This record gives sequence, C-alpha cells and structure tokens, in this order.
Amino acid sequence: MQNLLILLFYGLTFYAFLPGLISRLFGFRVFKRGRAKREIALTFDDGPDPRYTPQLLDLLQRYGAKATFFVVGAHAERHPELLKRMQDEGHVIGVHNYEHKTNWLMRPKTVKRQIERTNEIIMNATGQRAVYYRPPWGIVNIFDYSLRNLQIILWSSLFGDWRYKVGAKQLEQRMMKKLRPGEVMLLHDCGMTPGADENAPENMLKALDNVMREGVRRGFRFIAIDEMIGLTEKARALVPKRSKRIMIGLWLTWEKLFHLTFRTKPIGSPDPSFHYRVIKYHGRTLSLSGGRELVNGDPIVELHFDNKLLMELAHKSASPVATAIRLVREMEKRLPIMAMTIAEDAEARRAKAVYGVTMIHRGADRMGFQVHPLPDGLFARMSKIYLHILMRILTPPSKPGKKSERHAVEMAPHIVLFDMPDILNLAAAAHGEGGESFKHAPGTRRTNERLIQPLPNRMELNEELEGAAVGKSGL
Repeated sequence: MQNLLILLFYGLTFYAFLPGLISRLFGFRVFKRGRAKREIALTFDDGPDPRYTPQLLDLLQRYGAKATFFVVGAHAERHPELLKRMQDEGHVIGVHNYEHKTNWLMRPKTVKRQIERTNEIIMNATGQRAVYYRPPWGIVNIFDYSLRNLQIILWSSLFGDWRYKVGAKQLEQRMMKKLRPGEVMLLHDCGMTPGADENAPENMLKALDNVMREGVRRGFRFIAIDEMIGLTEKARALVPKRSKRIMIGLWLTWEKLFHLTFRTKPIGSPDPSFHYRVIKYHGRTLSLSGGRELVNGDPIVELHFDNKLLMELAHKSASPVATAIRLVREMEKRLPIMAMTIAEDAEARRAKAVYGVTMIHRGADRMGFQVHPLPDGLFARMSKIYLHILMRILTPPSKPGKKSERHAVEMAPHIVLFDMPDILNLAAAAHGEGGESFKHAPGTRRTNERLIQPLPNRMELNEELEGAAVGKSGL
C-alpha cells in the first residue's frame, strides 16, 4: 500500500504538479505576459453568459477595446449567437475545455476530447477554429505541451473577481495597480462555474468600466491576445543576443567615461541628443562660409552624437542605410536645439565653428554644414574599423538575399563644419525672428532665408545614402 501511494505521488508530480509549476514560474511553452509600450490584453474566462457577456461586449465596444474570450464548451453550446457576436466585433475566441474541470484529474485523451468538442462548437458558430487554449485554473499536465495547433495562454494578473464579496471598489483598486503595458489580465464574465459566485460579474463590469476609462485617459490600448503576442514577438526580435548586450554595455560605459573625463556638456534634457566641448582645432586649413577659414589653433565646438540615441535609432532600423536615414532626420529635427544651446554658452559662442567627424555626410550640406573628406591616416583607418564593429553590434542580422547591403555602405569618415555665425543665425531664427536672446553675428546678413534646406524624400534620400557611411561623430 505504501509503495502504491509513493508511485501515485511521483506519478501526479511528473504528470501535473511539475509541469504546472514550471509553466507558471518560467513561462515554459505558454504565453503569460507581453512586451508592449501602451497595450494591455484583456482575457475573460468561463463564458459566455446570456446575462453578463452582452453587457461586457457593449462595454468593450464603447471603449473601442478588443478582448479574448476563453469559453466553456457547455456554455457556448447553449449560446452560439454570443460567439458569433464576439467574432463580428473583432474579438478572439479561445478554448477553456467543454466542462470546467482541471486537467490534473483528467487523462490526456479526455482533455483532448474536451478541447476538440469545444472547438467544434466554436467552428459551428463562427466558421473558424480556435488557436488559443487556457486550461481551467491554469493547470496544465505534461501532455498539454503536445497539443497541436493550440497556443496555451495563461495570465500575468488576476484579481479574485469570481468572488462577489470582493466588491467593485476593491476589485477596481486591484486592477488599477496592474494597469501597465504588457499585462495579460484575467477576468470572468460568468459566475456559473464551481467555486464562483453567480453575481460576481456585476462587480467586474463596474470595476472594468472605471479601469478602462482611466486606461484610455493614460493612453493605453486594450487588445486581444493575438495582437499582444505579435507585439511581443516584434519586441523580442529587437533584443540583441547576450554577446551583443555585453558589447553594447561596454560601448555605452566607454561613452560615459569619455564624457566624464573630457567634461563634455549635454544638449537636450533629460535624454541628450548631442554632447560638446570647446577645444583648439588641430589639422589642415579648412574653408568655412563667406570665404572664412578654420586654421590650426582656432577654438572649435567639438560635437558628439549621443550613443544611446544612435543605438535606439539603429534598433528600429532594418539596415545601415535605414539607420542613416533615421539619423539624418533626427539631425534635421534637433539641429535648432543644438544651435540655441551653443548660442547660450558664452565660451562656445567664441568658437569659430562647430566641428564633428561622422560617417553620415550625405545630406549634411543641406542642413548648413560644410563637408570635407577626412585626410587618410591612422584616425581615418581606425574609424573604418570602429564602424564595421559598430554596425555588427547595432544592426540586426542580414536577411537572406540582403547580405551585401551592410557592405554596400561606403566606410568613409568625413569632417562636418558649421560656421559659428550661421549657428547664431539659426539659433536666432529658432528662438523667433527679431528675438532679443540671440543676436546675429557681426558681418553676417540678417535674412529670413532658411539655413536648413529641405531634405529629399525618403526614396531620394535612400539613394543618396547608398555609399554614405553610418556612424557617430567625434570619438
């Protein structure tokens, strides 16, 4: 007898307890939480209920929300019209077994039969089979992992809304604490299952109304599970591998040390777009606007593009060329802020020009920069090596047929210069023509002519950037 009990204990442990524990703690072979910026997934179990489900559908429609309904087959069989309405209004329907029984106490064959029977009911009502499955109480057995054509969905937050005594106010408070992007909320639109209170959905509907109102006010979207999974997969694709994360961490740490060591000043707050410092120029004579020249020993504002911003732009891009396009657009947008910051700095105003070394030079002249090739030498060669490494770190792996695109980008560092009188004119224009804060530089024309010329459209800029190098300025 003792041996039999031991065998039963071990059998239940490996059949049900361990799989359920692993799924809940580690998300193994299940989806329970998303990655999103402003989306929240609403899921409802145990329905449909002829009294509460229509009210819930009305509420979702009022807020333009989508949800996922994990239906109990026995309830759905009696109300196919509610399943049809769910589908017609853009919601997702999933399986919650034919009867609300735990998978721990059913054989694999019985679980499979429960799912198939429920899916047939959904198919007959909507013309489509469900592809999402939530086992009752979230309890899986080891054979549930082998279910074909079904994604197991659990949850990241539940609120005890099946108990009427919780009350609408307390339920609302619990939900408000979980009102954040990526949450998969579990609620119930039926109180007719074992352990639930029949009238509990009344409180759920009251609480959900207030929570959705607040969520919409904060800019959140309430979505179905299929969209949340799509957003999560897209977000995960942007996360680099561990080796890349280490390299990016070292790269960003190097930048912090550089800015601390050389006491650069940020442009933009709280997230800077540039950093700068005032130094003496060392190099060959370069031409500026109006026949002026930059000569060895002249003070310059050395400009550096922020590495963190560059990383964000690169992660949003499918290729180095796309990164270049995004970076040029950012430069165009942020240039007036840079000009005003420098104009407010008395030391920087005395500099002869703003100076940077960049791999992105196409389109810079349209923004008011003078562009000069970087003389061949050790710095130019090191810049090319740096760029190759940088592109491997920042940009996603090339897709089949796209391997040549990374190498199609010419690795050619250039010097870009913005004459200080033009910077002060741009600052004055950005502050408002005729403003008192920034005076035009002596000897320059006071005009409404734009220093920044319109950039070409995306297709033209794409062609223009083929052959431009992608990188950062000044390190």
